Amino acid sequence: MGAADGSAPGALRQALARAQRRRQWRAFSLTLPLLLFLLLTLLLPIAALLLRAVENPEVARALPGTMRALDGWDRRDAPPAAAYAALVRDLADLPDSADAGALARRLNSEVPGARSMVMGAYRSRPFAGSDEAIRQRLLQADPRWGQAPLWRAIAKNGARWTPDYLLAALDLQRDAQGRIERMPEDQRAFVGILLRTFQISLVVTLCCLLLGYPLAWWLAALPARSANVLMILVLVPFWTSVLVRVAAWIVLLQSEGLVNRALIGLGLVAEPLALLFNRTGVVIAMVHILLPFMILPLYSVMKNVPPSYLRAAVSLGSPPWAAFLRVYVPQTYPGIGAGALLVFILALGYYITPALLGGADDQMLSYYIARYTNVDVNWGMACALSALLLLATLLLYGVYRRIGKEQPIH
Repeated sequence: MGAADGSAPGALRQALARAQRRRQWRAFSLTLPLLLFLLLTLLLPIAALLLRAVENPEVARALPGTMRALDGWDRRDAPPAAAYAALVRDLADLPDSADAGALARRLNSEVPGARSMVMGAYRSRPFAGSDEAIRQRLLQADPRWGQAPLWRAIAKNGARWTPDYLLAALDLQRDAQGRIERMPEDQRAFVGILLRTFQISLVVTLCCLLLGYPLAWWLAALPARSANVLMILVLVPFWTSVLVRVAAWIVLLQSEGLVNRALIGLGLVAEPLALLFNRTGVVIAMVHILLPFMILPLYSVMKNVPPSYLRAAVSLGSPPWAAFLRVYVPQTYPGIGAGALLVFILALGYYITPALLGGADDQMLSYYIARYTNVDVNWGMACALSALLLLATLLLYGVYRRIGKEQPIH
């Protein structure tokens, strides 16, 4: 009887453990479709993007014999005749012109004019005769084959993996010997574009905070029915296409648009202001689009701040503005941080608004990502810039998390 009584608690614990495991597996099975969806639509594409930023398959796949012939070349003058013959044989072995086109585009991104040289040699293949005879045929077809720059580009890109795209995204490059150095000053662009992207995003975030904070505070102070009605107006931008909103701002901000006519009619300006195709138009439209992302986190935090705190501070002798800044505002820091981070990260990736409302000096990094993808068809460079933008976003989020942990809100 005693043994049976002693085994009862153990059996009960085992039954509870089995029930707990079943509940855990049931919960996991319910979230499994979402996890698979995120894996297929988010994590795998990001991993492929990061992989493509360092992948360099075009030259290694198309010119294996040429790479063996260039092994040991000092990369100073033109290579030996065996490299010319190997190049012609490799071009002759390509399955179709699409592979030659991919090779030509890759080399042309480093050496201007390489596309015509490679495609000309591809169309003229095959050459017969000795290595020296093939070399002479290539030089007769295009004397630039006797120069070292294109051969250096071929030798440098012979490996399947390369840091060149990531280095170029930071305005760096490898020289003929493989050493990392800064690009010439007239070729440095992407660091400045990244800084411009951060600058525009910061200005938009500050404008959204200055406009959204008092509006969120007002909404939080209103009765629930009035706040819900006005919140619908705040959410209207969510229900409208970004392209439609940008088109509306083009109509409003043009020289004969409603804004300039109103300013001239009120006597505030004598002639139309330049509000379109510049930084001003970009900031105005982005603030309008992203303002709800600032208001909603602020409103959710402000609704949970008891109004009695502010009244108590005033009743204890604090001036209203001092009580607001010292008592109320610190309690809304989580909303400020969440809204600012959300707006800033969303602004970093904006493409349509700067492309339609900005000028040449107002384009953000996403514009060049799209250009390399759709126009230049340089996936490696597009993925490297995307990786740079992703890294900047993750670093920004990490800094925000670090500051949030170091300065807890009580």
